[in-house]
Amino acid sequence: MSAIIRKIVTVVEETQMEMGRSVSPPTRRAAAIAVIENPFAGKYVEDLSPLIAIGEELGELLSKRAVAALGIDGAKVQSYGKAAAVGENGELEHAAAILHPKMGAPVRKVLSKGAALIPSSKKRSGPGTTLDIPLGHKDAAFVRSHFDGMEVQINDAPRANEIMVAVAVTDSGRPLPRVGGLTVAEIKGEDGLR
Repeated sequence: MSAIIRKIVTVVEETQMEMGRSVSPPTRRAAAIAVIENPFAGKYVEDLSPLIAIGEELGELLSKRAVAALGIDGAKVQSYGKAAAVGENGELEHAAAILHPKMGAPVRKVLSKGAALIPSSKKRSGPGTTLDIPLGHKDAAFVRSHFDGMEVQINDAPRANEIMVAVAVTDSGRPLPRVGGLTVAEIKGEDGLR
């Protein structure tokens, strides 16, 4: 089953100044969000494998779109995250089926790596909901400068029988990070943690 996509929205956020200080180079993050039909809206279905396949399909599509929006090579992406919101006729397990079993592999392929778990969030909500996409360094979860999030919203999604699915990527960590911890220069990228 392929996703029936109603719309795709791409958002780019660039921070050039924080607390009166210049951020140079600016920190940039992008999210690609698909609004899809929920094939299981309004009914309990034991086998969610069609949604798992949709997650794999959307992992590639959305990560390519988000990376292209930043205008960089996928290997230069530093952080990533994913999120989904199901409309009121869906269940959280529908979002989990899309986000977890198979979405990660195509995202990592687009980025040429990704040793760390991809942070994720899911919820049930209606049109205009805010989707908070958690972000973390793609190769080392302990890099505190990259603990972040990106907030996105589509005014008419998700409708009752839809799912809103997002992948976000960054070219850097937070602007002006200074809470210590493992630095990007210290990453080994072997265990997904350090």
